[in-house]
Amino acid sequence: MNPLVLWMRLLAHLPLPVLRAMGSVLGFFLYLCASRRRAVVQANVAACFGHLDTAQRSALARRHFRLFAQALLDRAWLWHAPVAALRQRIRFDGALAELDDPSPLIFLAPHMVGLDVGGVVLTQLQQITTACIYVPLTNAWAEQWMVQGRNRSGHVLSIARKDGPQPVLRGLRKGIRLHLSPDMDFGAEGAFWVPFYGVPAATVPALSRFAKLGRARVCTLVSRLVPGGYEVHLSEAWKDFPSEDLHADTLRMNDTIQAWIDQDPAQYYWVHKRFKTRPPGTPPFYG
Repeated sequence: MNPLVLWMRLLAHLPLPVLRAMGSVLGFFLYLCASRRRAVVQANVAACFGHLDTAQRSALARRHFRLFAQALLDRAWLWHAPVAALRQRIRFDGALAELDDPSPLIFLAPHMVGLDVGGVVLTQLQQITTACIYVPLTNAWAEQWMVQGRNRSGHVLSIARKDGPQPVLRGLRKGIRLHLSPDMDFGAEGAFWVPFYGVPAATVPALSRFAKLGRARVCTLVSRLVPGGYEVHLSEAWKDFPSEDLHADTLRMNDTIQAWIDQDPAQYYWVHKRFKTRPPGTPPFYG
């Protein structure tokens, strides 16, 4: 058996406070030892929260590593614990009536540390067949664990990003909902330079394009780590979206994500090199 899967199955039986304490310790050591990734987080936080002083930015970075590690270990129970435990630890609220509308629907799921919880709610607790786009991992054990965990319900359609848009559009037209997280740096090809916290960021206009081509509604799905588990919120369908302006739609997406991040900045996935791709003539962001 995959040793990572075996380890996580064992962790799934621990009480949540114990697992969260382990996550806090792991996050502390990651902050101390993962110097390259710590530098990425510090650069992101400094660029996006310039109004904070040095001590405040340092505290934000340390808390981010703690939440990041806790969310990582939480996948043990999210993907391996009985469904009753999931129902006890996850609160799902918001515009739930949107789920009753059979028309095509895209969930914009920003890269919060608890990103996978929204998928668990949809596919495991709500039994909604949902497609997701993924980038394969380099570690075979981690790849197997991730794919199996996300599809424990049997209601996930995993689509590799390299396969292009057609499988996604076919799924939308068949009534399969799409769990979409386009707020990452995928390079300059096909991307717009759209501000993210005032910093030009290579941003793919996938949300607007899929919504238009798939004639789909868009709702924001945000997961937040809390002491008792997670809170997952579903917004109402966006009004007047998509428009005829891809750039404006993509800016609206970034602004929406920012508004959610501002409620608790440490919950966002700052370990990602969001500004890795730079406009021509601009020096590297991460040194």
